[in-house]
Amino acid sequence: MNPLIHIQKLTLCAMWLLASVWAQAGDLAQKLQSADHVLLMRHTLAPGVGDPDNYTLADCKTQRNLSAEGRQQATTIGQWLRKQGIGQAEVYSSPWCRCKDTAALLKFTDWRVEPSLASFFDDMRQAPASTRALQGFIAEKTKTKGHKALILVTHHVNIFEFAGENIASGDMVLAKVNAQGQMVSYQLIPRPH
Repeated sequence: MNPLIHIQKLTLCAMWLLASVWAQAGDLAQKLQSADHVLLMRHTLAPGVGDPDNYTLADCKTQRNLSAEGRQQATTIGQWLRKQGIGQAEVYSSPWCRCKDTAALLKFTDWRVEPSLASFFDDMRQAPASTRALQGFIAEKTKTKGHKALILVTHHVNIFEFAGENIASGDMVLAKVNAQGQMVSYQLIPRPH
């Protein structure tokens, strides 16, 4: 084979791959700028299950918290989101410290606690009411967020109830929602490494 033709083919292949990566990055940012998409994220690595007995939301030392690896994961995810073209975001967090720390480490301008993102792991009977509250919050925020991405940092149980998807620490769900904040479809986005 002519070496020049081989180089041209390799160059075209590399350009196609690069264009594909750019299209995917632009696609995520574009969807999150729209009024019908939201990004739900499970907090990053906090070893263990549930919380210790007698924990309180007012005292992070009584809760299960992010490990050093979990803190690095959250920083990496924030950097990855910006590389995808997400420059501005409204970030909301569950009241649990592992979610608040994850939200802060994403390093968007600011973040706020949102009660409808609170875990109901201790009382699964709260799942339907909690999910309805979350849908109401999403419906309201998607009307007012403008072109900012809406990023919600929460817990495994909340995402499973909302989307029906089991996800690992730091994984994300890009959810397309209707005007009532109910999920129409979703795409799983594994935590970037």
